[in-house]
Amino acid sequence: MSGRGLLMWDEAVTKYDFGSSHPMDPVRLALTMGLVRAYGLDRAMDVVAARPAGDSTLRLVHREDYVTAVRAASEDPARADQSYGLGTVDDPAFAGMHEASALIAGQSVGAAEAVWRGNAAHAVNFAGGLHHAMPGAAAGFCIYNDASLAIARLLELGAERVAYVDVDVHHGDGVQAAFWDDPRVLTISLHEHPRTLFPQTGWPEETGGTGAAEGSAVNVALPAGTGDEGWLRAFHAVVPELLAGFRPQVLVSQHGADTHFEDPLAHLAVSLDAQRAVQEACHELAHAHADGKWVALGGGGYEVVDVVPRSWTHLVGIAAHQPVDPESVIPSTWRGEVYARTRQLGPARMTDGRWPVRLRSWEDGYDPADRLDQSILATRRAVFPLRGLLA
Repeated sequence: MSGRGLLMWDEAVTKYDFGSSHPMDPVRLALTMGLVRAYGLDRAMDVVAARPAGDSTLRLVHREDYVTAVRAASEDPARADQSYGLGTVDDPAFAGMHEASALIAGQSVGAAEAVWRGNAAHAVNFAGGLHHAMPGAAAGFCIYNDASLAIARLLELGAERVAYVDVDVHHGDGVQAAFWDDPRVLTISLHEHPRTLFPQTGWPEETGGTGAAEGSAVNVALPAGTGDEGWLRAFHAVVPELLAGFRPQVLVSQHGADTHFEDPLAHLAVSLDAQRAVQEACHELAHAHADGKWVALGGGGYEVVDVVPRSWTHLVGIAAHQPVDPESVIPSTWRGEVYARTRQLGPARMTDGRWPVRLRSWEDGYDPADRLDQSILATRRAVFPLRGLLA
């Protein structure tokens, strides 16, 4: 296995663009890559552009009629068929939509192939993590579900156990749906409670299909307002024990940055420093339980200057085994790029001032009257016995 990490990047992924009024601004991708370069992390990894996902790959997850509908909308956005979730407020049709979406999917599939074949221990596609797309419909700013496609490709290559950990603020509903009946895939999603946030799914009682697949879906629904300590407590109270029991051959993780307290579309209060801590935890868990095989994806994140580039640059640094010091001063060249692209002032440091973050361990006990602990308990009681673990 190669000791160097793999960074999937093609400038054309920035053509995944729903328009100037849409919150998913592709400048977040360009600024992330710019910050990666400013820290020299592109020299610490092999930077590779994979081919777009072809129809046979897309059909590992998506229905043929849906891919046809995406192609039609891509060629003529006015023809977008809203019955497929296309041409909506969340997912406006745009020229070249199929090509840009297939390119992002191709990067995640290429990352998965490289890790499985031992060409890289870790691979990052921060343009990916589009976890809401369903087999037959677009949803939540997502056209093709690159995370599901990467997992499906791993299964096609012979993987028997793949773990998916999703820490985006929104439920990873599309990935859960794709593998609901497949016991080879363990999906774990930590997200804001469905009572208060799209897509209104991800309840603790959603535990997978019947038979062998029962217990293959895990959902931790966090109360609005959950901050660093609670978020980290929930992650460590659920994820490590499940991964230890499942023994995945590959870990695929989704690192949406929209848990951040500055994000305009959600209601958690997590800092950049806690996001970095969970990225480090996923890296350590991949080494502990998946022989180091780790595919890390981006996801949501709509504070596109102050949060997303810093969060995903930390992710790249961790995967490159050259973690960025949270206290480091951000290179002025990147801050100049921020101003040139956005007319905004970029952040000065790679921290929100909360490093090192504090962890309150579940093993030290819990409070049954605390709303966060109630959420954790609900998940453990729903799933852990199904997986032969003590709740």
